[in-house]
Amino acid sequence: MSNIIEHNILAARRDKASKQMTNAKRWIWVTFSKIGIHHYPGANTDPSLKDVAYLGTPHRHKFGFKVQIQIFHNDRELEFHQFLNFCESIFGHDIIDINHKSVEMLADDLYAQIVMNYPGRDVIINVDEDGENGCTIEYSNQDLKAIH
Repeated sequence: MSNIIEHNILAARRDKASKQMTNAKRWIWVTFSKIGIHHYPGANTDPSLKDVAYLGTPHRHKFGFKVQIQIFHNDRELEFHQFLNFCESIFGHDIIDINHKSVEMLADDLYAQIVMNYPGRDVIINVDEDGENGCTIEYSNQDLKAIH
């Protein structure tokens, strides 16, 4: 292969990589955990849930959270330590009593606060119980643009 062809191929690759970096979707993420007490109403009375009837009484979990939020440039647009402090503050510092709420409901509660302070961004929230089971919910700002 001639030097000119090799040079053109490399230039095209650099150009493509540059465009991909410019158009990349950027995120930061934070993780934290909270001890909480909840229950699944009716689990101890519904025959179809008899194998998990124990969930009907209040029980403890370590709820784990991973929150990803869209950013628009690389130079600390959102400082992730500040974002972490904000997310943790939503649930307070004590053991949280979440009553009947599921991990999905906790994700929605968290998102409702995030969107008020950090509007116009896509957010992905993962919530788990004891690192074993959980949910992932993606909140797309694109959906909101269609409403307006």
